[in-house]
Amino acid sequence: MNKIMTMGEILVEIMASQRGQSFREPGLLKGPYASGAPAIFIDQVARLGYRAGIIGCVGDDDFGLLNIERLKRDGVETGSIQIVKQSVTGSAFVTYRKDGERDFIFNITNSASAQLSSVNVTEAALNGCTHFHIMGSSLFSFRIIEAMKKAIEMVKGRGGTVSFDPNIRKEMLRIAEMREALRYILEFTDIFLPSGHEVTLLAEAADETNAVQELLGLGVREIVVKRGAAGCSYFDSSQRIDVPGLAVDEVDPTGAGDCFGATYVACRQNGQPPMEALRFANAAGALAVGRVGPMEGTSDFAALNALLAEQITKVAV
Repeated sequence: MNKIMTMGEILVEIMASQRGQSFREPGLLKGPYASGAPAIFIDQVARLGYRAGIIGCVGDDDFGLLNIERLKRDGVETGSIQIVKQSVTGSAFVTYRKDGERDFIFNITNSASAQLSSVNVTEAALNGCTHFHIMGSSLFSFRIIEAMKKAIEMVKGRGGTVSFDPNIRKEMLRIAEMREALRYILEFTDIFLPSGHEVTLLAEAADETNAVQELLGLGVREIVVKRGAAGCSYFDSSQRIDVPGLAVDEVDPTGAGDCFGATYVACRQNGQPPMEALRFANAAGALAVGRVGPMEGTSDFAALNALLAEQITKVAV
């Protein structure tokens, strides 16, 4: 069976219990929840029944053990997660504004996640990996970028494939060396998974249509533009496919894009055609927003099929 792997931050998320709640005064909190974009991604892959593994670092604390135990429970191979005794596990504190937007307070750059380096990328760590996924949120230091480059080269060198979800801050692109490093990663990318506004971030073109053509010209085989509640769009060298979103009630959007990307990549690795992979990915994102907590909305194929069948019934009625 194909094995999908990723690498990057593993953290806990602690959430304000009420919309409009501020961290400037005492209030009730919910959590900790297992989190981190790469961790959510790989958990979703494992929930679908595929071989999955992650390279990362956590502290020697309960937050780290919480993440390892959760990932193991869902079927993720955790042997390449290093426990760093001198550091604490990363964290994110989240408040929800009344308009639904979120504000985060992160501790990642000073956490165990920041100890990740090319030393962690070994043949043993990547054993069996046929597809490697990169989250842009993980590229917060040049040391980690070097580790990603090493992993990409090892996986591609053995005939594997790479996917890339940019999820990067525009401020990063103002650093010439950072933009160059991201373009380097993009040139090794087989599947590119930007959100709508990210399509042009790493392209010279200023509009989506021309940016897509430019990216395909670099060697990217498939581009899937995530459009949230509006669905998604697929592009390759010969076609475009648009798939509308599913009508669901949103409770917590954190992790939905990661679940979408994981499901799409896993389906494509399993040989499913683009349209089928997009439908399942849409369903995974829709289920994710219906649960409180970043990793609480990961799902299996039974749940995805049930939601898609329910949507068909609604349309028929």
